[in-house]
Amino acid sequence: MGAIRELLDPIPIPKMALVSQRFDTTCIENVEETLRQELAKEEIAGTVRPGMKIAVTAGSRGIANYVPIMQEIIRFLKEKGAEPFIIPAMGSHGGATVEGQVEILTNYGITEESMGCPIRATMEVVQVGTTVDGRPAKIDRYAAEADGIVVVNRIKPHTAFRAIFESGLMKMLAIGLGKQAGAQIVHENGIYELGQSVEIFSRAIHANTNILFGVGTVENAYDKTCIIRAIPGRDIPEEEPKLLAIAHAKMPSILTDQADVLVIDQIGKEISGEGMDSNVTGRFIVPTIKGKIDVTRLAVLDLTEHSFGNSNGLGLADVCSKRCADKVDKEAAYPNCLTSRVPRFTFFPMIFDTAKLTIQAAIKMVPKKEPEEITMIRIRDTMSLEKILVSENLLDKILENPNVTLLEGPKEMAFDENGELF
Repeated sequence: MGAIRELLDPIPIPKMALVSQRFDTTCIENVEETLRQELAKEEIAGTVRPGMKIAVTAGSRGIANYVPIMQEIIRFLKEKGAEPFIIPAMGSHGGATVEGQVEILTNYGITEESMGCPIRATMEVVQVGTTVDGRPAKIDRYAAEADGIVVVNRIKPHTAFRAIFESGLMKMLAIGLGKQAGAQIVHENGIYELGQSVEIFSRAIHANTNILFGVGTVENAYDKTCIIRAIPGRDIPEEEPKLLAIAHAKMPSILTDQADVLVIDQIGKEISGEGMDSNVTGRFIVPTIKGKIDVTRLAVLDLTEHSFGNSNGLGLADVCSKRCADKVDKEAAYPNCLTSRVPRFTFFPMIFDTAKLTIQAAIKMVPKKEPEEITMIRIRDTMSLEKILVSENLLDKILENPNVTLLEGPKEMAFDENGELF
């Protein structure tokens, strides 16, 4: 990269100050006890009869208190005399293979040993109904054969659409339970109609399966459980939008409205469906959706180990490091795009040999500004916004927000001899 280094070496990187951002800290102190009380409600407990074989969904997102929540649900069902089992409900994730989906759950600590019940994984689906527009609604074969289904998921704003149901229980029915084959049908009209499609398919599946109840969680800005609700199956379509409205209000953000460069240390599938949450970055695959911040150039430095090479969302960045690009596994990443029909998610941005060159490239490509003038923000990932780094020339503006506090004054970024930060 001789010529490239020649172009980028003179580009100055601004001094960065460490600031803290304060959000609402309200959370549940004892998640297990709160969930136990929710499950004890007659409208929930009354749905379970001895001997019922019950499928409990487990998705691919890193949910706060995931293991204890799943354990408590399984314990409750067994105490009621049911025979619960867990099914991976994650569409095409895990490379759209049984082994890949089980591995994702294992890495979250969800195993047969930890849960005390079987994990039954298949990519086979069966049709359970038909949508109002005549399309087949399909779900996991084991779930379809069960006496009842318990759907579990975190409820939060989606990264690609706005609708009555976004990420949550109903989307889990439409896409998670649909496995690759069902998810592909939901996505067939394209990303611009995904919100509408999720509603159409989830309502069809909801109407044609025995959903006993759902367990929905909402997390605060610090990724801690602040709401956990057991909802009777019949009431999920009416109750989920209420929790979604709370989730939108609880969503963390970068507390300024504009930055020339946003540097993200790592992206990953366990962080967001698109590796980095568009609600934080302001970069949406659907351009009509606007975020709270406008970012001119976006740089990504690494891909998390728990992504297992799935780089979905990397295509929303402008530049990335070689460290990140080298971890991409097409077998893990491409099934998502083949299913969702959105190739851009796995596009490669411009790739640079080191973190330093990656950041310098992002700075150089900001239009209408000299490199010395650019404003820059650096975050660990889009789930870690309590402490962020901001450029010296952005400090006064961001400190106008009463929820931002200066922790350390501006200083140079510390790169090693190879131009890496970590």
